[in-house]
Formats: sequence, structure tokens, C-alpha cells
Amino acid sequence: MRSRRSCLAVPGSSPRFLEKAQGLAADEVFLDLEDSVAPLAKESARRNIVAALREGDWSGKVRVVRVNDLGTQWTYRDVIEVVEGAGEFLDCLMLPKVEDAAQVVWLDTLLTQIEKANGLPVGRIGIEAQIENARGLVNVDAIAGASPRLETLVFGPADFMASINMRTLVVGEQPPGYTEGDAYHYILMRILMAARMHDLQAIDGPYLAIKDLDGYRRVAGRSAALGFDGKWVLHPTQVEAANEVFSPSQEDYDHAELILDAYAYYTTVERRGAVMLGDEMIDEASRKMALVVAAKGRAAGLPRTSAFTPPTA
Repeated sequence: MRSRRSCLAVPGSSPRFLEKAQGLAADEVFLDLEDSVAPLAKESARRNIVAALREGDWSGKVRVVRVNDLGTQWTYRDVIEVVEGAGEFLDCLMLPKVEDAAQVVWLDTLLTQIEKANGLPVGRIGIEAQIENARGLVNVDAIAGASPRLETLVFGPADFMASINMRTLVVGEQPPGYTEGDAYHYILMRILMAARMHDLQAIDGPYLAIKDLDGYRRVAGRSAALGFDGKWVLHPTQVEAANEVFSPSQEDYDHAELILDAYAYYTTVERRGAVMLGDEMIDEASRKMALVVAAKGRAAGLPRTSAFTPPTA
């Protein structure tokens, strides 16, 4: 899977921000046509995004464009103009406010038609689906299985909080008065289960207090601990924090690689399925857990600082 520890939002209406984003260390950059772009600027933002994709240097980044939601008059033109103009430079389209599987199927069908008409490889452009209201969450299992193009499910907290009448104006923190547990735990886990059922990535949404990096790290740590693959960043200062939080520690990465090496040795050379690695018993379940941590460490570019040494006779 593509690494998406940090997913940077960039308004398509700002050529300056589009240029600056190319030099940041975000894993993914999504060029936005939706909430960050005023209605009168939608058409020019499309042109800005096509030019930025075609002419910019996005090396090492997942290139995504967020189109407008299907409740607006802009969506179909967003898709057509962006894909016809820069489809070969695009990795995914993000569809916001997804409420049912039919909306994902619509986007898949339109993408296929555009790809065929323009000689692009059919199916190469992926889809990211944002879950932003109660209807979308209730239908999330069907949404996650709606198209082979789907790569991620993304939690959109601000619209979601409004859709369920949550009594707060702060995006990312617990609502005032909620003192027991985590008000977002069910939502995050529900999205995560649907994503994993269909081998998709799960991405947490933004933290709007962009100057509060401690708060960002704390909230990002919550979703990272659950198993989310990354989180949105709204400001360059949040990029490093996201990359750090959603990467394993060096110690955990080394330990995971040791488990994989040791388990491979003992199951093939000595033909044993449950063995000791130091003071720890490892087995097939240990291998599966280690694969997750090792994959995240490799995607983050972590070096190995230890090696497994088979026991001597």
C-alpha cells in the first residue's frame, strides 16, 4: 500500500500553496476543490490543479485531488476536467460526503469512461471515500466494498459532528461535557473495521488547532494506536508530527524484523512453530503482528539497527 502517514490539504485556488506543497515531506498531498475553495473560484481552481499536476515535482508523494460532493453542481466537471487534463499525473480522486455505495460506483464508472476515451490505463486511478455523516457511517461496509479502485476510507470529523448534532465547535477534541471515554472511538473503529475488511487504508481527519502541536500529536496518537494509517495535516508544521506518530519507533521496528527473521529460521531450518526469542515466545500470531509493524517501518524508510543471529549448535 502507498504510505499515507501525513495527508496534506492544499487549496486548489492558491497557486502559491500548490507550489509550496511540492517541497514538503508529506506522504500524500490532496489538491482541494471542495471546502477550501469558494464557489466562484471552483473553475479557476481546476485549471490551477491541472497545471500543478502536469508541471510540478511531486516526487515521492501520493497525488490526490478532492472533488466536490455529489450534492453539488460541480462534481462531474471536476472529474472530467482534472482527469482529462492531468490523469496520467494523478494517483487518486477523493470523493467527499459519501453516503452510499452507489456514489462510489458512479465515480468508478465515470473514471472508466474518461480513461477509455483518453487512452489512459483503465482502473489505475484510485478512489478515496470520505465518511462525513451518519448515513455514510451506517453504510460504510457497503461503501468500502463498492469498487476495486478504493484505496482509503477517510474520516471527516467536522461535517460528521454537525450531522449528528454533536454539541461542540472544536474539531478534533472531545465535546464539552463528555467526560467518560472517547466520543469518537465508535466512529473510528467502525471505519477501521470496514477498511480492513476490504484491505483498505484508514485515514483520520484534520485537527483544526494548527498551532497546538501537542494536541495534534495526542489526537493522532489515538487513531494511530487503534491501527489507522495516517491523518490529515492542514499546515506544514503538522507534517513532521504526523510522520512521526504514524511510524513505529526504531525499537519496535527492529523488534518486528527480528521476530520475522527468527520465525522464518525456526519454522524452516528447525521446523518448529512456537519458539523463544530471548524471553518472548513467538508463533504464527507473533509473525502476523510483526508484519504490520515491519511494513510501516519499511514504508517510513527506517533502517535496521539489529540483526538476527541463528543459534550455534
